[in-house]
Amino acid sequence: MQKKNTGSPVSIVDKNAFKHRAWRDLKINRYVYLMLLPVVSYYVVFLYFPMYGLQIAFKDFSPGAGLLGSPWVGFQHFESFFNSYYFWRLLRNTLLLSLYELLFAFPASIVLALLLNELRSNKFKRMVQTITYMPHFISIVVICGILVDFLARDGLINDLAASLGFERRALLGESSWFRTIYISSNIWQSVGWGSIIYLSAMSSIDPSLYEAARVDGASRWKQTFHVTLPGIMSTIVILLILQIGNFMTVGTEKILLLYNSSTYETADVIGTFLYRKGILEADYSYSAAVGLFNSIINFILLVIANAVSRRSENNLW
Repeated sequence: MQKKNTGSPVSIVDKNAFKHRAWRDLKINRYVYLMLLPVVSYYVVFLYFPMYGLQIAFKDFSPGAGLLGSPWVGFQHFESFFNSYYFWRLLRNTLLLSLYELLFAFPASIVLALLLNELRSNKFKRMVQTITYMPHFISIVVICGILVDFLARDGLINDLAASLGFERRALLGESSWFRTIYISSNIWQSVGWGSIIYLSAMSSIDPSLYEAARVDGASRWKQTFHVTLPGIMSTIVILLILQIGNFMTVGTEKILLLYNSSTYETADVIGTFLYRKGILEADYSYSAAVGLFNSIINFILLVIANAVSRRSENNLW
């Protein structure tokens, strides 16, 4: 009769040592883990636990029948979305708004941080920082209210345009202007706050590198390109990966507050479509399928961006 292997004495000792170290670490850092508990609870309750409900994307969900009692329909909702009249419009608008955000809004924070880093007057620097940070703390509802008032036919922007001889126009009612308004207002709202991380990264650059560059005759412009930018490149790459990971998730709340039926052609994105189908029309299964498709695309883009960034040795995992 073969004797059952219960494991070597070394492996048992290793397991006991690991348990002892884990318990000791938990005891020493109990307050740190206690502070972490609300964050972990948030992700478990609001992000991981709801994944159980993703199955309604493959069901003909009925609130009366419940999650388990609703019949399976497979990929029917996905096929309906892919074959719908709105699919290409929604995909095009989502991709274009996200791409413009990546091309214009993302570098704006880097440029502002580089400019602030070159200022020698601390008083003026703090004033600029305060002015550029302030829009971030204004509610998105207030921001959109300001935009609606300023861009109205009798608003401030049209008053300025009329004083220069231009015709008054309802800018928010014209689909050709929506993307410009959305991206430019995003830059105004987020450029100051986004520069904080880059300014923090610049503060960790060794001052002796600038001294060596000056000794070699490098101008301020060359110091920026050969010392400052390489010093914050790891931060730029990490934030770029995170931005690409949210590529399909544009500012749905802001678009809902700004768009109307006359601007659907350029303003309607997957997020706003989900709101209309899921909340207003209560088509839960269909909207869940569309949301799952959106999340899968985001995940694929995140993995690709992280894989590409490994060449520069700056990646998330």
